[in-house]
Amino acid sequence: MPNAKVLSEKQAVVAALTEQLKGAASGVLVDYKGITVAEDTALRTELRQSEVQYAVVKNTLTRFAMKNVGLDDLNDVLNGTTSLATSAGDPIAPMRVVNKFAKQLGDRFNIKGGFMDGKVISLEEIMALAELPAKDVLQAQALGMMLAPITSLAIVIKAIAEKGGEPAPKAEEAPAAEAAPVEEAPAAE
Repeated sequence: MPNAKVLSEKQAVVAALTEQLKGAASGVLVDYKGITVAEDTALRTELRQSEVQYAVVKNTLTRFAMKNVGLDDLNDVLNGTTSLATSAGDPIAPMRVVNKFAKQLGDRFNIKGGFMDGKVISLEEIMALAELPAKDVLQAQALGMMLAPITSLAIVIKAIAEKGGEPAPKAEEAPAAEAAPVEEAPAAE
């Protein structure tokens, strides 16, 4: 049986992991064996830039933390080397960055499982979500689509103003000067 000091340290780690999982919008568990220091440094740098927390975790302590937040379904993947990437802000960020490195590093860096909004999601869902653009890019695309009609209207109005404010005559209409004269009825005496 572990001594009281070791037990209290482990309880503190489980409490910290539990709080991290509670505050996370999403997270990904990764098998990272065989990656080099340079690859790990590049991964951690990109995760930091995306505001994602990343750490190597002990499976047993993570299992306790997962149980505390209701993510028991991930217990099956908690074996071998495990690291955890979570994000409290952009829920897609950990999946996007980890998936990018999983493609680059092949069998040495594999996604084991993940969760979003307190629910376990499948590997297929993780891969699909990872392919989505960043939150900022999606917001810019939506704004661009909303502004497109207004921009088109502004371009048309500018073109009309540059022509002197007169709309161009339609091809089917004959100019008013060439209109046939109207016969006048004789005046009654």
